Amino acid sequence: ITMNGPKHKLCTKLSSTYLRKWWITIVIAATLIIGGIVVACEFSVLINAVVDRMVALRPGAKTFGWWAKPPVEPRISLYIYNVTNADDFLSNGSKAIVDEVGPYVYSETWEKVNIVSNDNGTLSYNLRKIYTFREDLSVGPEDDVVIVPNIPMLSATSQSKHAARFLRLAMASIMDILKIKPFVQVSVGQLLWGYEDPLLKLAKDVVPKEQKLPYEEFGLLYGKNGTSSDRITVNTGVDDIEKYGIIDKFNGRTHLPHWTTDSCNRLDGTDGSIFPPHINQDRVLYVYDKDLCRLLPLVFEKEVETSNEVPGYRFTPPEWVFADVDTHPDNMCFCPAGKPSCSPNGLFNVSLCQYDSPIMLSFPHFYLADDSLRTQVEGISPPQKEKHQFFFDVQPKMGTTLRVRARIQINLAVSQVFDIKQVANFPDIIFPILWFEEGIDMLPDEVTDLMRFAEQVPPKIRLGLIVGMIALGVILLLLSTFCLIRNSHRQSTLHLEGSNYLATAQVDMNKKQNKDPQPARY
Repeated sequence: ITMNGPKHKLCTKLSSTYLRKWWITIVIAATLIIGGIVVACEFSVLINAVVDRMVALRPGAKTFGWWAKPPVEPRISLYIYNVTNADDFLSNGSKAIVDEVGPYVYSETWEKVNIVSNDNGTLSYNLRKIYTFREDLSVGPEDDVVIVPNIPMLSATSQSKHAARFLRLAMASIMDILKIKPFVQVSVGQLLWGYEDPLLKLAKDVVPKEQKLPYEEFGLLYGKNGTSSDRITVNTGVDDIEKYGIIDKFNGRTHLPHWTTDSCNRLDGTDGSIFPPHINQDRVLYVYDKDLCRLLPLVFEKEVETSNEVPGYRFTPPEWVFADVDTHPDNMCFCPAGKPSCSPNGLFNVSLCQYDSPIMLSFPHFYLADDSLRTQVEGISPPQKEKHQFFFDVQPKMGTTLRVRARIQINLAVSQVFDIKQVANFPDIIFPILWFEEGIDMLPDEVTDLMRFAEQVPPKIRLGLIVGMIALGVILLLLSTFCLIRNSHRQSTLHLEGSNYLATAQVDMNKKQNKDPQPARY
């Protein structure tokens, strides 16, 4: 039998090489198909393991360098509520009128210094922040003059409300002698970075050493331009990626000392620059900042994308984060003296972290707070989500922060004290001082390129491997099966033809024998 054509040649070639061991081809094909299925199911696990190793804080690694000295230029923009009718407010009981002036912008450089690796998979460091005024981005110079409430004085008078009467009268006499008034006229730079306050100077001389304040000047950012004395210990993620970037200790403490439950005293959040990777939309992220005096929860709001096409998730504080206890009973733990000490809806009392100064935090323009707080003074426009919302945009696969707008307003809770004549006409009020926006707009291309690679390339590789392996396996399986069947059919045909040939030859032989003449008998 003669077989011609390319298919026969291919099958002959296969038969002569590995179809003699045809089961090997079947095994290889099956392995490829199973491998494609495994890739479809488990490839993401492999990629996650690669990401985990890449982001973990290992000294010498590129991501460690980015963490220690972030290649970004954060900025803080401050907006000050300048009081325009201080005399009328005190003398005539008029509603205070404020004029929001700003922004006053500072660029920041961050660096973690004195980094020490610990045996338990953590790193300890101090944070150095350097602020540089950017007049080109600001409405004016730091020398601009503003009129604001006298925070040291009003803090002292409010704290004295429940003290003995003779102490309040003595305080009034001292303030009279020192010519201290409820409002001060200071430059923007002084308000932020410090000015000499007569009350603080007096306190330095008369207060017992163990009760002295750690500063002689007053400024809302006093002492923050430089290396912080706070010692922070964080998890590297090398041993447990779920703890990556999570604070282990802050100044040796694992919990805050201020609140009534361990849950509210927790410190196990991050500094906001990194989060444990593989973030899904159901996860609650936590950020800790000393000035917030608590762990701040962040919940998923929506999907976002950066200008250079890196996808991210936007996380914001939930609406109940500064809610009153009637609205959100779980916030009762932030009321150390019981319900009377709880903050109004939309405010958070940080006095325990501010040497008992009655400082209240809120979101700018009292966003998410009762509108009655905003209308206690004139001149504050209604809040707008786009301008006043606090949010973090996070790359979910790597847990790196893409964009930040940390927006907080500082307010002073003033209590009216009739025995101190200087503030006798100063009503009970939540007086807004300023609000700020600390933010990062974008990361360097080197960082975002890595994120984009991690987000876009692995799915393409996964799809290519699945299609390639399964397709090749199916082709090999079909081809080997076809060739085996063809080869088996050919062998059967040859066997049948051989049998027919033998049968025909036997018949012919018999016929020949029958034709031969018989020998004669005599």
